[in-house]
Amino acid sequence: MMKQKPGTIQVKSFGDHHVITQPNPLRKVLVRVPESDLDDPVGRAEKALAGLSGEFKNWMTVEADRLSAAHAAVLREGFTTENRDELFRAAHDIKGDAATFGFPSAGAAAESLCRIIEHAPNLDQVPAELIAHHINAVQAIVRERTKLDTVTTASKLSSQLRGIADEFLVKVNRDRPEHLEAILAPSIVPAD
Repeated sequence: MMKQKPGTIQVKSFGDHHVITQPNPLRKVLVRVPESDLDDPVGRAEKALAGLSGEFKNWMTVEADRLSAAHAAVLREGFTTENRDELFRAAHDIKGDAATFGFPSAGAAAESLCRIIEHAPNLDQVPAELIAHHINAVQAIVRERTKLDTVTTASKLSSQLRGIADEFLVKVNRDRPEHLEAILAPSIVPAD
């Protein structure tokens, strides 16, 4: 099947200028849709999210349980490469999903844990309680988020954990300036 050649270029000359009009071959394939039939993809996405919102708590519970299982593996076997990577991925997934699912404080606690895993020179020297507090905070925030008075407490808890983690990371990275810059950078996780 032979394609039709586009129309020719039209040139209109005037005393002080020329107007060149190019043919528009796409004009033939463009279909105008009446305003009553306009699609709203953002509206459809918001409607779909609203329909799924009842599932968000369950999804966060699954993610929090995954984080706890990764931590349990670290406690049993130590920081093997596989255990470290799974703990980081579980925390990173929570960091990314928490705000969307309505748990921004859990995201902040998970981000703090990610920072410890990324920037501690030796994970075996990180106080076990520091990691356990992060895991427990995520679990508590996900479990108790339905109560109105827990939002402020969760936010304060995440903020305090971040402060303690940063203090630890600054101390252990005092001879590694490339890490200090990242440690002292502000959080990228959405706040409450």
